[in-house]
Amino acid sequence: MSDSRYDQGMKIRRATLGEAHVDRAEAAKTDLDQAFQTLITEGAWGTVWASDGIAPRERSMLTLALLAALGNFDEIPMHIRATQRTGASKQDVIEAFQHVAIYAGVPRANHALKLAKQTYAEMEAEAAASDQT
Repeated sequence: MSDSRYDQGMKIRRATLGEAHVDRAEAAKTDLDQAFQTLITEGAWGTVWASDGIAPRERSMLTLALLAALGNFDEIPMHIRATQRTGASKQDVIEAFQHVAIYAGVPRANHALKLAKQTYAEMEAEAAASDQT
């Protein structure tokens, strides 16, 4: 394991997904998924997301479009939440999913939009609740 790639990956993962999300994922880690968690931290976060080739906003849009196009819907809410930190706006997400509709299919884009709407509503409710405290 490359400590520098792992450490860089963990830094970017935390910056993108938030401390609380990563802390929950780390607390849930077991011997069964330890190697997998290291792989995604080094590969996805320490290599791909760490690249200066494109900005986090665009990387976020690409990720959401690819998740939707491939039907990997379970991770869409997590990456919608990450848009708060990557700078991708709701309009950016809509544009990404419109590309999915044309190039990968309307049903996948439709389901991704449904998940985005639900997640944005949850985020707004959470923000409102935290404003009241």
